[in-house]
Amino acid sequence: MYQKTFIIFFLSISLNLASSEVALEIDISEQRLYVMKDNGILSSYPISSSEYGEGSTANSFKTPLGDHVIKEMIGDGAKINTIFKSRINTSRQAEIIDHPLDSDDDYVTSRIMWLDGIEPGINKGKGIDSFNRYIYIHGTHEEGLIGLKASHGCIRMFNSDAIDLFNVVKKGTKVQIRT
Repeated sequence: MYQKTFIIFFLSISLNLASSEVALEIDISEQRLYVMKDNGILSSYPISSSEYGEGSTANSFKTPLGDHVIKEMIGDGAKINTIFKSRINTSRQAEIIDHPLDSDDDYVTSRIMWLDGIEPGINKGKGIDSFNRYIYIHGTHEEGLIGLKASHGCIRMFNSDAIDLFNVVKKGTKVQIRT
């Protein structure tokens, strides 16, 4: 009797913990990322999605829509504004551009949250796969373009915001990108 009660109590606690995890909603029309918990907004951040629009085709430089999860998290402990090249910490610091200038560089900085699409035929599969397209949520050196469509497919954030978000999410966090 006690064992059954304990199991039911344990399952109840597990379900409650699972339901209280955060999820991310990215609204392209608002250029905002929302951190959601229990159907409420915990926080929100301005972002920059693709200057080429929305879509999932490989090599299109468009931001994919639909349901995703964070599959990989890279950069824990790196200094703010650190440049990553092919997901490797270069130990170099980016010079932050705080006015609306599209530079020749497209640095990935501070933190990387690598997205994996979970909808076959929409953002998962041959020629449309978000993970294989290297779609990230990450910091940028072009902070003056945050709030505008300016990326090459990823979701760009202010570096301090990317670090804050990195500390709230984990592998498996659900991410919905919508227009």
